[in-house]
Amino acid sequence: MSAAPAGIADLGPLDRAHEQKAWYWYDWANSAYTTTIGTVFFGPYFISLAENAVGEGGRFELATFSLPPGSLFFWLITLSTILSALLLPPLGAYADRTSDKKGLLGLFAWTGAGFAALIFLATGDNWWLAAIGIVGGNLCFGAAGVINDSILPLISTEDERDHVSSRGWAFGYLGGGLLLVLNLAVYLGRDAIGLDEGLAARLCMLSAAVWWAGFTLIPYLRLRNHPPQHVVATHEGGVLRQSFGQLRATLRDLRRYPVALTFLLAYLFFNDGIQTVIASASVFGAEELGHSQTVLIATILMVQFVAFGGALLFGRSAGRIGAKRTILAGLVVWMVIVTVALFLPAGNVALFLSLGAAIGIVLGGTQALARSYFSLLIPRGKEAEYFSFYHAMDRGTSWFGTATFGIVLAVTDSYRPAIFALIVFFLVGGLLLLRVDTERGIREAGNAVPSVL
Repeated sequence: MSAAPAGIADLGPLDRAHEQKAWYWYDWANSAYTTTIGTVFFGPYFISLAENAVGEGGRFELATFSLPPGSLFFWLITLSTILSALLLPPLGAYADRTSDKKGLLGLFAWTGAGFAALIFLATGDNWWLAAIGIVGGNLCFGAAGVINDSILPLISTEDERDHVSSRGWAFGYLGGGLLLVLNLAVYLGRDAIGLDEGLAARLCMLSAAVWWAGFTLIPYLRLRNHPPQHVVATHEGGVLRQSFGQLRATLRDLRRYPVALTFLLAYLFFNDGIQTVIASASVFGAEELGHSQTVLIATILMVQFVAFGGALLFGRSAGRIGAKRTILAGLVVWMVIVTVALFLPAGNVALFLSLGAAIGIVLGGTQALARSYFSLLIPRGKEAEYFSFYHAMDRGTSWFGTATFGIVLAVTDSYRPAIFALIVFFLVGGLLLLRVDTERGIREAGNAVPSVL
């Protein structure tokens, strides 16, 4: 960016700060879907709905498959994951060809919130309505995430990237945590306000859909549109056909960015480890350590609010020692966490809460910095496309960690070695990250090298 002429103030930092503050609100908005619906309420409610639909001992007969009602939930999540991995790259190619990224963000967020709101109507035998809601909601959540992440490089300089990404992630944990507190108060106090268990759960999930839709208005109204850059020059076909042309060109061009590809591979490993620890933590606490549902809920809430501070802490650390070193330090902490879990005594609430606090510190920080670090390694004008690969590859391989956990659990009949086995994902991810030449990757992508690497 050229310097402002003498006597004229450079309003660039002020304009960016305005957009950054608006951008934070989308993390605040979408986190409600993750925490209230994805983490706490949907799974138990849907399984109960499915069991009621087929009756005691019944099974779902779908084509050639005969499924117990409890497994249908996991098949739905798997379906949405596979569809996301297939659909996000073409979406990214399309998004890079339009200047109206905030319009796409709003479109997918509001459509996803609409799907999520369908869950409120799922009662009695209408389990399929909840199934449509969660699959559609997950697809739109992933699509909006691609658009949102691709906006980050447009509203921040290379030196600002870690700080902005960490703040957005922290804002998300705070928003998701606040709504979850309110929803848990409603759910646990349902008898006092005259709600049955099912209606209370559905109202809580509806509130998350409304929260997601409502707060998305802030980035939609306050972000500016930025013109597309460096798109593939083609004069044939409409925008959709041209988008697939850009996608093919990018796939051929990927070999020019080996550093970005190495980081993607590292991310797949350590992020899979993170996601599996989070997904299995409640089951581990209940089945292996014998903690009550009250302790587990308290831990989930604590993790949300500690993660807010952890994301800010990691952002500051990246400003002093660089994002790569900070992520590596976080991976060391993750390895300590799964090692401690191997020896954690059953029934000790204080130690379990301490482990949850450690997870909260590194949870948001490692993911926020992974987002900003990757943004430095991708070429301008292809932000959405590369972030679509980032999300699609994450979703497409997210079953590696859960499969490893399940296999070790089946062999050992214990959750302790199963969760400890995830140390492999953090170790391999860290070793691959050590091979990433940050400065070379940034220069290959044509970006400015930040003052702190």
